[in-house]
Amino acid sequence: MPLSLPRRTTAVAALALAGLLVSAAPAATAVPTATAAPAPALAAPDIPIANVKAHLTELQSIATANGGNRAHGRAGYKASIDYVKAKLDAAGFTTSLQQFTSSGATGYNLIADWPGGDPNRILMAGAHLDSVTSGAGINDNGSGSAGILETALAVSRAQLQPAKHLRFGWWGAEELGLVGSKYYVNNLPAAERSKISGYLNFDMIGSPNPGYFVYDDDPAIEKTFKDYFAGLSVPTEIETEGDGRSDHASFKNVGIPVGGLFTGASRTKSAAQAQKWGGTSGQAFDRCYHSSCDSSANINDTALDRNSDAIAHAIWTLGTEPTIPPGDFYENTADVAIPDNGAAVTSTVTVSGRTGNAPATLKAAVDIKHTWRGDLVVDLLAPDGTVYPLKPFSSSDSADNVVATYTVNASSEVANGAWKLRVQDRAAQDTGYIDSWRLTF
Repeated sequence: MPLSLPRRTTAVAALALAGLLVSAAPAATAVPTATAAPAPALAAPDIPIANVKAHLTELQSIATANGGNRAHGRAGYKASIDYVKAKLDAAGFTTSLQQFTSSGATGYNLIADWPGGDPNRILMAGAHLDSVTSGAGINDNGSGSAGILETALAVSRAQLQPAKHLRFGWWGAEELGLVGSKYYVNNLPAAERSKISGYLNFDMIGSPNPGYFVYDDDPAIEKTFKDYFAGLSVPTEIETEGDGRSDHASFKNVGIPVGGLFTGASRTKSAAQAQKWGGTSGQAFDRCYHSSCDSSANINDTALDRNSDAIAHAIWTLGTEPTIPPGDFYENTADVAIPDNGAAVTSTVTVSGRTGNAPATLKAAVDIKHTWRGDLVVDLLAPDGTVYPLKPFSSSDSADNVVATYTVNASSEVANGAWKLRVQDRAAQDTGYIDSWRLTF
């Protein structure tokens, strides 16, 4: 996990817009076709901790043989990629190496696809494979890399036939500012991004003085992990230390639902946390964070075991869950100009004829044309004025357009009424417009 993220330093040319409309009339409702009830999701296997530890031993050996680290641009990183790729190739995955350049050195992402599953519904799990230059990076992030590797191998052993297409990713140059995962996401066409139904991130899952932290980004993914730990009678807390500092941010920033697990880095474990999780209060979750002592001795086996099993639980639960028929949708296709560095604008869809509240998985699909999407703040406004943030401002996100589907827990809102998409451009020199958006219930 890196210490900080890069800031925006350049501007781009403005987009010429002509004939943009400001009217906002919702389109008709589409009613889904009834389908037969599918089979329930399958139970996940136990992930052998000995297998996960064997991967960590190999990563330690690679670091030891290559100057003590597995950092971007160093021989240890490429050897780590080669090790993981060989395991996946032998297990029947389709693998590909994606090259990029950062800080004058070649970096690599490794992508592995499991055959089968719905290609229009992709469940992806990822972890960064690089270390900092000061050490072998066995907890940060050999632990997450080994956990998803062994889960992928378990998919192969089980010859799993998931409902969703399964994809795994190992990211390079995360420690330099999420470089590899940003490169992957930014080079995916919008149509391919829209197929990723969820991205699960695992960065530091074996901290020696562990906590049990769950990302609170997507409600369905969050519930999947919380239910697993509840079944073990292990309390969890919402993850805040690494918020925006690991590879899930690259996916979240383009509207892909994300979730994940974390056992803590340099923050100090409180007395209350030590009481419920064990370990030592007043001490960092990982005293070797970004240090030379982040070696194979810097792992809590219990935390690594529990989190590796939780990864498999999420892949089996979310990957084999039944297909849900599309719900009714309400759409506005009228263009609305977005003033450059100006006041917020809104586009409205009016929902009527429904009973009760909106769902916990309300989908807001957004198509915004813009020359620097990082400038934009996008919110969904419920009929009573409640604000649901969809996309934050990000000075480092220089790509164009916002084409994404966001999942909102709107179960406390009455369904009927005027729902609004609110968009504001908060920096100069870039222009765009709301092309269309829809709510799916």
